[in-house]
Amino acid sequence: MALDPALADRISASVEQGFADQVAHIQDLVRFGSVRGAEHAIQDHVFRCLEQRGYAMERIRMDSTAIAAHPGGGRIAPGHSDAPIVVGIHRPRHETGRSLILQAHVDVVPPGPLDLWSQPPFDPVIRGDWMYGRGAADMKAGHAANLFALDALRRIGLQPAATVTIQSVVEEESTGNGALMAHLHDYRADAVLIPEPEDEKLVRANTGVLWFTVEVQGTPVHVREMGAGANAIDATYRVIGALRELEEKWNGRKAGRRHFEGEAHPINLNVGRIEGGDWASSVPAWCRIDCRIAIYPGVKAADAAEEIESAVATFARSDPFLAKSPPVVAFNGFFAEGYELDEGSDAEAVLAAAHKRAVGVDLQSFMSPSYLDTRVHALYDRVPALCYGPISENIHGSDERVSLASVKRITKAIALFMAEWCGTEPLEHVR
Repeated sequence: MALDPALADRISASVEQGFADQVAHIQDLVRFGSVRGAEHAIQDHVFRCLEQRGYAMERIRMDSTAIAAHPGGGRIAPGHSDAPIVVGIHRPRHETGRSLILQAHVDVVPPGPLDLWSQPPFDPVIRGDWMYGRGAADMKAGHAANLFALDALRRIGLQPAATVTIQSVVEEESTGNGALMAHLHDYRADAVLIPEPEDEKLVRANTGVLWFTVEVQGTPVHVREMGAGANAIDATYRVIGALRELEEKWNGRKAGRRHFEGEAHPINLNVGRIEGGDWASSVPAWCRIDCRIAIYPGVKAADAAEEIESAVATFARSDPFLAKSPPVVAFNGFFAEGYELDEGSDAEAVLAAAHKRAVGVDLQSFMSPSYLDTRVHALYDRVPALCYGPISENIHGSDERVSLASVKRITKAIALFMAEWCGTEPLEHVR
């Protein structure tokens, strides 16, 4: 049943009423420098915020054995976060609506060189419509939108008439194991909404992602005898060339993939880190690169990993030095497959109606060539997994920023979606 227009107006007005507090809450979240492994403090803060509102609370620890046994588990390497997943659960008096998971992540990527920022990255400055800061867009604004959409209902004396599970996860930026751990803990719902910064659009298809390293061992000598040695850094650049050829080979497979064939370059290889050598006047004995590459939905991560290993090994056999000292490939993070969101679900129809009312235009969808936690729910829960969130700029870059007007619009959309999807009942003050 479509949402009553009068109720929709009350919900929208309630979001407006609470928006100053919501902005302050986003700023509080941004001030936590919650890079990988340093999310404990922000998760404690999130726990308190949910607990104060009366939600049933739980902390979930990472279970490396369970993650490793699951086909969607990211590789657990040094640096993997041990911060908990925080879950708050709203339970209605009468379960008459459809259940919902609202999920967001608190981990952020490193800020990079500070001199490229116009202000400190964890100082959430507001200039005009934009809030700046690492994580402001990706995705602490969406994290706050989940909570304040629920607050908007509470403010007018209502609550969802179905179970709503609020999941605050870690490891989204490196393995996806936080969302997977919640799945392994048996949290389920009829639909999932994750408000990543997606420019007020719905993600229709999403690539999978693999993280891997390549290590090359050289032969160290003094530079005066350079010809007698073997430069591991030079050799690594040759390996990168072979990986670029694989990247183009995979891009050539876009034909017939309706969400990808119109994209110029849907599969991207990123050599994100390189380190090697010990001394400027010594031929380097070692080099290591950290890489990320995307894969199409339907491609198994294990098959893609095997193809990467094969490409490196085949090239090495053709290289005079590497044939004697083969590179070592290892997978050290994302081992995630992509997904496509089926069209025509009730959940998408309800979100489209909520979006139209909140934003004033029809909901559009698109393909995102990035990792998203919605893959866990789409592939393993097999429920509508809706990734939809605010307008942003420079995520993962310097001066990351999010549009506050857009945050307000998508918070209204989430609140309206929840009211129709879950139904509403009078607020229960005592649980």
